[in-house]
Amino acid sequence: MAELTFDCLDVRPVKYAASPTLAFSMKITELTAQPIHALVLRVQLRIEPQRRHYGSGESELLTNLFGDPSRWGETLKPFQFATVAVMVPSFTRTTEFQLEVPCTYDLEVAAGKYFHALADGVVPLVLLFSGTVFAKGGPGFWVEPVPWHTEAECRMPIAAWDELMNQYFPNVAWLKLHRETVDALLRYKSRHAIPTWDAAMEHLLANAGDDL
Repeated sequence: MAELTFDCLDVRPVKYAASPTLAFSMKITELTAQPIHALVLRVQLRIEPQRRHYGSGESELLTNLFGDPSRWGETLKPFQFATVAVMVPSFTRTTEFQLEVPCTYDLEVAAGKYFHALADGVVPLVLLFSGTVFAKGGPGFWVEPVPWHTEAECRMPIAAWDELMNQYFPNVAWLKLHRETVDALLRYKSRHAIPTWDAAMEHLLANAGDDL
């Protein structure tokens, strides 16, 4: 039976992807030195927010996700970032591969809210592996599942996320609004002769009592 360990070596933005993508550089070690013909992996990436400290500015932005900081002992729970699949070609003892993870800047998504709130430091992640091992042995091949407990920890620099988003959306963020809300904002912009959406939001925040 194959004995596999996984390590995350680095996390970097993919420069020329069609959409925002992070590349996790991974290393696999097979401890029994059995030749591995191929690995078909399914990888779940999970954020573990309870494993880092938050500054006052970060805490303020994260109340939208976790509630008041006084309750964080109960509400800071692991949550899903992404699930991806990858095939690893044949190797003996050890090999490295790239795990490419598509990303979104949608602030309706929990991971998007979390990353947006962080000013610096790292994102504590755990990568959980499942899938199938195809190996050479005896007169032919044998097949077995990747053990369910196989995982790797990763401390992803938030700078990697910021670099990725600045590459695709420099100095901007995205909000999803209902059509009726957009129509109301358009009327507000016209009524006040405001040229841009950003200026309209600034005007609204400065005049919170002004009805749309």
